[in-house]
Amino acid sequence: MISYYLLKLLSAAACLLPRGLADSLGWCIGRIAWPVVPKKRKLLAMNQVKACLRVSDDEAWRIAKASAVRFGPMLMEVLRFPVIKKHVADYVSIEGLEYLQAALKAGKGGIIATAHSGNWELMGGAFAQAGIPLVGVAEQQRAKGANKFIVEQRTLIGMHITYKTGVREMFDMMAKNFMIGLIMDQDPSVRDGVLVKFFGQATNYFTGAASMGRFRTVPIFPAFMHRDDKTGRHTLIVSPPIYTPKTKDKRADIQKTTQQLATLTEQHIRKYPEEWFWLHDRWKSVRRGYTKEQIEAFLNEQHQ
Repeated sequence: MISYYLLKLLSAAACLLPRGLADSLGWCIGRIAWPVVPKKRKLLAMNQVKACLRVSDDEAWRIAKASAVRFGPMLMEVLRFPVIKKHVADYVSIEGLEYLQAALKAGKGGIIATAHSGNWELMGGAFAQAGIPLVGVAEQQRAKGANKFIVEQRTLIGMHITYKTGVREMFDMMAKNFMIGLIMDQDPSVRDGVLVKFFGQATNYFTGAASMGRFRTVPIFPAFMHRDDKTGRHTLIVSPPIYTPKTKDKRADIQKTTQQLATLTEQHIRKYPEEWFWLHDRWKSVRRGYTKEQIEAFLNEQHQ
């Protein structure tokens, strides 16, 4: 648990810094960390940028590097949650909050579907501090100390945390009129995903939001963060609700809604490519779990 106490110490130190200095230090940390990222991971990010955005090698490298360096200021903001909690409105403005508020009046809860773009950790805190009861669905960290620290930080800023395995708890909390926050853009197992078209490619995509939305007939709210690097302020944009259809073809219903979410995610990434997590191997399950014939059949079907 040494890592836990080290992180607590770093958090206490970061909270003593003026905001501007903390932000500058975060950018320095990001730039220092980039050279130690494994070359294989850097090339993966660069090649994914090229395949998705159709840009030159130089531009792809710039975007890949920028997306990694951003983890510095993001880390600094997470360390400073005890300070940020007191003044969240100075850090984040929310557009479309009224959509969530209207859903809460209906008393059935809902789902917030987002991506690893911008400071997604701060997103949950901004919702919670704005009066939105939120369950953050997290993945447990391998290091127990780091896991304990990040859960404490998320709870401190107002979120209720559960893990991806806690599906029953998610439904129980939704019944209590909570919003369930799901990050949808990482590569799932073939069992947990469905093929969608994402940046023109067949992509395995998490079905959690569409599946839960269909089962409980609750709204799904796409939401994404963007950071203005000149001011250090974030804009959190909530889109109007999406509902999963409920026909006799359950799989088709879920695939249709998941495609909608993937398309909205792609649109946001195209607008702010430097803010997405390109270092993640997004197409690994497609390479390993689908044949070339299956992929071609899916893409041909999408053209019809």
